Parts: sequence; structure tokens; C-alpha cells
Amino acid sequence: GAARGVWGGSVQPGGSLRLSCAASGFTSGYTGLAWFRRAPGKEREGVSCMHFSDGSTYYGDSAKGRFTISKAADKNMVYLQMNNLKPEDTAVYYCATNLTPFPCQVVMGPGGHVGMDIWGKGTQVTVSS
Repeated sequence: GAARGVWGGSVQPGGSLRLSCAASGFTSGYTGLAWFRRAPGKEREGVSCMHFSDGSTYYGDSAKGRFTISKAADKNMVYLQMNNLKPEDTAVYYCATNLTPFPCQVVMGPGGHVGMDIWGKGTQVTVSS
């Protein structure tokens, strides 16, 4: 399976975007999915993460209160709803998952992306007026 399909775009400050990630194999092994982003000149940053077993969700500090991760009940799709976007949210966004269970608490921390095995193709999100 693979994580793929992230559709970003451009939006003005205060606007919203929804990113989508289609991953095969969600029903047969993957235990969660995380979103990361990489802004120019910065390290890759954990944005949001979900454990599929119990639906628990985790967010990086920059995403709390503005972004929401969710999983479609009948589709192998995970979404990242981004509201009240700011210019500092401008980055390439990636979805990622792992062949083995992973703790979102760790994945959302510094360097948490290192342990992720399967990455979607990144998509550019640009927030500007």
C-alpha cells in the first residue's frame, strides 16, 4: 500500500483548505496516519496524527485549534481540514504512515518524521494575500 494524493493550493490569510490522503491498506494493517509539513528553510514539522484504533488525534502546536484530522468511515481517505490559515502555514504538506504501529505523541515531536516508512507525494500550500 501507499499513501498518496494530497491536494493543496493557494489561499488568502484566514481562508481554509482541505488536504486529502488516500492510502491503500488502511483496513489491513496500517494503524494510523500523520501529516507533516516543510516550510522553506525549516525542518519538517509534525502537523497532525491519528491512531485508527481509537480515533485519538494529536496536533502540533502550530495546528492546534485550527486544523482537524479525520478519517472517512467508508473510504481509505484521511483528511486534514485547515482553517484560519496564516502565511506561516505556507509549506509543502505530506501525509505519511508506517508498516508498524507508531505513537502519535512521538511522531508529532521533534524529528518524529524519521520513523515513518511510507510517504505521500507532497503538495504545496501557499497562504498569501
